[in-house]
Amino acid sequence: MQAELRIRRFNPEKDQKPWWGNYTLDDVNATDSVLDLLHRIKWEQDGTLTLRRSCAHGVCGSDAMRINGANALACKMLVARLGKGRGDQVKIQVEPILGLKVIKDLIVDMEPFMDHYKSVLPYFINDTPVPENGRERLQSPADRARFDDTTKCILCAACTSGCPSFWADDRYVGPAAIVQAHRFIFDSRDQGQQERLAIMADTFGVWRCRTIFNCTNACPREIEVTRAIAEVKMAITSGVV
Repeated sequence: MQAELRIRRFNPEKDQKPWWGNYTLDDVNATDSVLDLLHRIKWEQDGTLTLRRSCAHGVCGSDAMRINGANALACKMLVARLGKGRGDQVKIQVEPILGLKVIKDLIVDMEPFMDHYKSVLPYFINDTPVPENGRERLQSPADRARFDDTTKCILCAACTSGCPSFWADDRYVGPAAIVQAHRFIFDSRDQGQQERLAIMADTFGVWRCRTIFNCTNACPREIEVTRAIAEVKMAITSGVV
């Protein structure tokens, strides 16, 4: 199979504006990932192509990008999913995720995203003494299941950078940060729920969500992001966690 890739390029050291680079690869397999193809372009055709990646197994979340107009992890997006019904040729368009400043080519500045993440206090808060038996603080399987889904977040930014509310105003904390808040708000062992709910109730907290579901569709871990946001909204309005 042959693959034609159209990649959004930008080098701030020499480019006045972004431009499109076109590349052709032969002997592409349906089971190749988009990351495999980007590696081939970088290693075989153009060493200046710049992208961020690490584990290549959908765990680190570092290679989130827009592929054929939708956010995805390049390592998890297979050619088979992009070339269905197109015979021996597949066309793939790759761009950096939206809403964050492009540093170079497919790499964006993640600092604003991480600042929002930090703002929701994404860590365990409990000042009570550790149980005398020296064991960890326990909880029932039902209590654990309450926030199990939101523990899966890998901070790839696919959900936040796919959110129109975030595009409109990057002061919005964003879906990923709300998912992280949810994980601790509904943890029966944590004691920082009210503080986090106050953060979520802020002007640029959960109420900026317009329930468009882009975040849920973009999540490579299949987290029900929109549902998590709705549950945080309910906790704020009802006062019940």
